[in-house]
Amino acid sequence: MNRDEFAASIDHTVLGPETTWDDVRTVLDEAATHGMNACIPPCYVAEAAEYDAEPEAIATVVGFPHGQHDPAVKRDEAVAAWEDGADEIDLVINVGRLKAGDDGAVADELADVVAAVPVPVKVIIETALLDDAEKRRACEAAVAADAEMVKTSTGFADGGATVPDVELMSEYLPVKASGGVGSYDEATAMLDAGAVRIGASSGVAIVEGHPGSEE
Repeated sequence: MNRDEFAASIDHTVLGPETTWDDVRTVLDEAATHGMNACIPPCYVAEAAEYDAEPEAIATVVGFPHGQHDPAVKRDEAVAAWEDGADEIDLVINVGRLKAGDDGAVADELADVVAAVPVPVKVIIETALLDDAEKRRACEAAVAADAEMVKTSTGFADGGATVPDVELMSEYLPVKASGGVGSYDEATAMLDAGAVRIGASSGVAIVEGHPGSEE
């Protein structure tokens, strides 16, 4: 993968609870300069869409970080984000309902959001909170909902992306590996395991670690 293709696989991310517009603007500038995507809080999407810097894509989150919003709220949040200018939606699954065995409700909720917006939806399954059987059921729900990708983590639970989880999830859908990926080598390990996208707050360092960045 050449440097430009590699950079386009990175979602340069800022999603902390204290995130300001200045923080978002920095991420947008860095993403545009390095050819990355930007993943930002939904409250800043409209401003980001009007901002001068143009990352490869603007992604935002829905139902973040715990996934326990009412399904209608998630759907409306996704629609609002798309109308504000989001190119992609990262949607948090309802982990509690999944763990309780209510897979039908989980899939229906995901499908409702996917059907409501004409942009790709990545389903965050929060792998650190699930055993392997639950991870598989979460991925099956994402497939049933016609989601574009499955994503490992929000970054707000203990643990993040692992090679075994990426390998498991890639049996179902393209994978975004997110959580704890902070270097070029770590990102490459995830891509080698089957990921097609990396979510990281260290996007600049990751891209600058690519051998092509030295040319």
